[in-house]
Amino acid sequence: MATVHLRIGDLVWGKLGRYPPWPGKIVSPPKDLKKPRGKKCFFVKFFGTEDHAWIKVEQLKPYHPHKEEMIKINKGKRFQQAVDAVEEYLKKAKGKDQTHSDDKSKSEKGRKTAKPMKIIEEDDEDAFKGGSSDKEQTDSDPEPSSVQRRVAGTVSGFKWESSPASSMEPITKRLKIVEEDTGSTSIQAADSTAINGSITPTDKRIGFLGLGLMGSGVVSNLLKMGHVVTVWNRTAEKQCDLFIQEGARLGRTPAEVVSMCDITFSCVSDPKAARDLVLGPSGVLQGIRPGKCYVEMSTVDPETIIELAQVITSRGGRFLEAPVSGSQQLSNDGMLVIVAAGDRSVYEDCSSCFQAMGKTSFFIAGEAGNATRMMLILNMVQGSFMATIAEGLTLAQATRQSQQTFLDILCQGQMASTFVDQKCQNILQGNFKPDYYLKHIQKDLRLAISMGDSVNHPTPMAAAANEVYKRAKALDQSDNDMSAVYRAYIH
Repeated sequence: MATVHLRIGDLVWGKLGRYPPWPGKIVSPPKDLKKPRGKKCFFVKFFGTEDHAWIKVEQLKPYHPHKEEMIKINKGKRFQQAVDAVEEYLKKAKGKDQTHSDDKSKSEKGRKTAKPMKIIEEDDEDAFKGGSSDKEQTDSDPEPSSVQRRVAGTVSGFKWESSPASSMEPITKRLKIVEEDTGSTSIQAADSTAINGSITPTDKRIGFLGLGLMGSGVVSNLLKMGHVVTVWNRTAEKQCDLFIQEGARLGRTPAEVVSMCDITFSCVSDPKAARDLVLGPSGVLQGIRPGKCYVEMSTVDPETIIELAQVITSRGGRFLEAPVSGSQQLSNDGMLVIVAAGDRSVYEDCSSCFQAMGKTSFFIAGEAGNATRMMLILNMVQGSFMATIAEGLTLAQATRQSQQTFLDILCQGQMASTFVDQKCQNILQGNFKPDYYLKHIQKDLRLAISMGDSVNHPTPMAAAANEVYKRAKALDQSDNDMSAVYRAYIH
């Protein structure tokens, strides 16, 4: 079999764990990043994303010889965007080569072939401490044709090997690293779609009930990735027409959707709406038959989930809870985090759906209700944090400090995040267009406090934040974004 040598700057197809092959470029790792122990691998930057990862040599293929093969087997918008990014990169490289062809030809006459270097092992720390005369390559380094540093590594044959789970060293500052899946007895991570533009949709018929802020984005991504979807919404004409134009089918009632579909998802506002959808007239329960799957994505309370699981399974149905963490924007982008519990086989059947709608999904072992408990804790922390940020902004104003300077300092410290930056900027601009309804985060706080009471666990911080949100609701902020809690402090 042919042996292919790879070097820094080469374009490749890289396969990480259960992700599909993805176009990337071999680059130099940061100086302070240790190489995974005992592995012959390269540090790859993936096109079309901000992701970098160590990839084993047997999981790499040269880009050009395998381009047509990969394009045939991989589909999806994100994948095509990544390939387009490669072509744009090559176009720029070609232009640069033409501009400097004379200089390069002169310099290459006296240039010796770079001596291959060994693959750096994790305990060979000196390799990354700057002692070498080779200049470290960054994202803006010269194109592959002018890169001098060569790393020894071969790809023998081109059969993708299965990759066992492994840990990756964290990359700080500008780089984000992709980690392969890890699992435990209590929680297992499913495939991330942060770099996954190639999803093979399930052949099962999908139903979706509830087209609000979160549900609309989910359905849009299911359709984009090729799923067959039937939709229903309480106000059908207002919400469903757009999705019908995109290829969705319309169900007249929840019962009809369930009877037409193999797996039906629901995403509604609160426990009452979730119960009514299942137990009400022409509800989900009337369409349940043995083998039908029902997935509750609403953030409600554990008691509601347990009740719904019991009634669905009593009819021979299969039940999964799968509340989501995110916002309208993350839903639109297909970057939600899904937390599931219940019937593991349903979770597996939903794999392509979760990949389409989210960047990561988790399955929590144990009884139905565990995912909801986890989601309420997450939302309790988020809601309390948002209220604290609003309190800080208004205290800055009251003490004649610049709110923008407060934000600038905050975003350079340990609490820096996209969430903080976006919410604070929106507050300073007076933009409270809902990305996550204030009334819904207040509902989540209330349910989390009640959950704490049920196990005699104190939640004083959440209780204080809840009162502030209740004040904001009294000021008619319910249908604004959660960041409108700011207004509770200035009125």
